[in-house]
Amino acid sequence: MSLSKSMDSFKKIDINNIDFNNVGSWPGALKFIVGLVLLIALLFAGYHFHLKDLQLVLERSEAQEVTLRKDFEAKSFRAANLEAYKEQLVEIEERFGTLLKQLPSDTEVPGLLEDITQMGLNSGLEFESITLQPETAKQFYIELPIRIVVQGSYHDMGSFVSSVASLPRIVTLHDFSIAPVTEGNGDLLKMSILARTYRYNDTGGEQ
Repeated sequence: MSLSKSMDSFKKIDINNIDFNNVGSWPGALKFIVGLVLLIALLFAGYHFHLKDLQLVLERSEAQEVTLRKDFEAKSFRAANLEAYKEQLVEIEERFGTLLKQLPSDTEVPGLLEDITQMGLNSGLEFESITLQPETAKQFYIELPIRIVVQGSYHDMGSFVSSVASLPRIVTLHDFSIAPVTEGNGDLLKMSILARTYRYNDTGGEQ
């Protein structure tokens, strides 16, 4: 049957004469249309209730595959470079030990104060005071602040600061304050500075 004849046959269908209990008696054109609608409905329902869920599962699996692949590549890289990491760890431990040796112990603090005082005198400075401040405990080290007050010329102060910074032991300088000792005399200055040295906290930061 041609398409035009089928359409003509479909137009002649009277819905009142259709027996819904006897599908076999329906005209061929109506059977075709109903079958096509049912097929589309089944395909849609199959996609919506089954294939769509499978698509979501597939997308999740693909995303998980990408994550696992990256994780595998990272672990493979670490495994391939395990010996290099071990060598780096040994080197880091050696450097850490070297740094610890630069931190004075309690018994070395008087010697450090003596070194700082001698450097100031060699630079031409006059000490007003050099005072140990209360310690401050950190996780891996303990800060030992030292308040220093000196008098001298700007050039002498610069020489002193440079000498302290070149000490083999770790000493950092903070909170500079420089002002003339007397008004109208800019050559003689007073400097207050906070030096901090450090020692290893063998308690691991436990207070």
